[in-house]
Amino acid sequence: MKQLLLFVLLITFGFCLNAHSAGIEYFEKKGAVRYDFELVGGRSNVSLIKKDVKYLPEWGGNYSSLIAMPDYGIYRYRIFNVENDSLIFRKGFAPMFKEWQTTAEAKTDIRSYYQSLFFPRPKTDVVLKIDERTFEGRWKTIFIDTIRTNDIFIISEQYPLAPIDTIAYHGIPSQHVDLLILAEGYQSSEMEKFSLDARRLTDSLFAAEPFKTYQNSFNVLALQVPSVESGTDIPGGHCFRNTAFNSHFYTLGSPRYLSTSDMKSVYDAIDGIGWDHIYILVNDERYGGGGFYNFLSICSSDNALSPFVFCHEFGHGFAGLADEYYTSSTSYESFYNLDIEPWEPNITTMVGFNRKWFRLIEEGTPVPTLRSEKYAGKVGVFEGGGYEAKGIYSPVMSCWMKEKQAGGFCPACREAIEKTILLHCE
Repeated sequence: MKQLLLFVLLITFGFCLNAHSAGIEYFEKKGAVRYDFELVGGRSNVSLIKKDVKYLPEWGGNYSSLIAMPDYGIYRYRIFNVENDSLIFRKGFAPMFKEWQTTAEAKTDIRSYYQSLFFPRPKTDVVLKIDERTFEGRWKTIFIDTIRTNDIFIISEQYPLAPIDTIAYHGIPSQHVDLLILAEGYQSSEMEKFSLDARRLTDSLFAAEPFKTYQNSFNVLALQVPSVESGTDIPGGHCFRNTAFNSHFYTLGSPRYLSTSDMKSVYDAIDGIGWDHIYILVNDERYGGGGFYNFLSICSSDNALSPFVFCHEFGHGFAGLADEYYTSSTSYESFYNLDIEPWEPNITTMVGFNRKWFRLIEEGTPVPTLRSEKYAGKVGVFEGGGYEAKGIYSPVMSCWMKEKQAGGFCPACREAIEKTILLHCE
């Protein structure tokens, strides 16, 4: 019996390794592709306009997990080998454009958002497919393009980098999470402050679990991109600053929502380096931030709550965690379809809860779980989350994806973060 069990485990382990490594033979050992396009549309329509394709010198991702990442995100892109149509790369993401589509403005206006996709440099021609997750939760292919390696219009040039301060380095980038922090609103004379701010906020991240346990799985670099002026734009206060990445508060009309729509400038600044996640650190004392799965995290540097916001927004951007608060005002209209299971790992509509955190619930805890002192600190299924007081449920009564008072990430969020770290480092 023991021999049979060992055989099954070996077969399973071998299958997992093969699944994670699928497609690695189709890519070069060095280099990446940057594929630029614009998302254009209104509330119920979207078009993609191709811009440029570049060859970059470095790929920061893990070659062993090219198709192993969870199927999260509101968009995803897939790379197929032309010769045998095999899937060799897959990655989901959740950009600002999709959030804007849920606002009242999107009912009447059309806007465009600049995007870039990144994947290892292929050895042969590949097909790129971009899929959108519909409101009904199904994937729909909305764009297809063939990328030919002999295309004379693929840009390949020198990519100068701003000075880099190494905050932490624990080994080969492809086997670690490579966090790249960018200076925004820091003048050339303020780069020492930027490095100190970056270290202080990453220290707050690594003081929290599960990041504390996996601290040695991270490389952290701070890119010292100078701005002409200090600070950031505050449109509600008629304050505008000339900064490297044109960040601003009042995103989607929310005073605390900090973001940038100038992603081309962001990507142009980092073309010469490999990375797994981008974090923009804004030189400002106002409270705020933003986080977008596999796309971008951003927060201000000098608010008393900046350490908490830094961790909260990284939860969004790195692990795809949803907001668990449900009483704060937002600009969104019908952000979630309550008839399907959300893709984020830390909220549920109970439609597909068996795929979520049910294993973490102690025997005897009722489902759904009443928000009462009796269940404070316990994992359950508490109504309220994802900006909705009814119909969406969270794992605990209080978590960093809901509020600072929680003191840390809940067990369900920690589990999701840990899985993401391991997939970057296997």
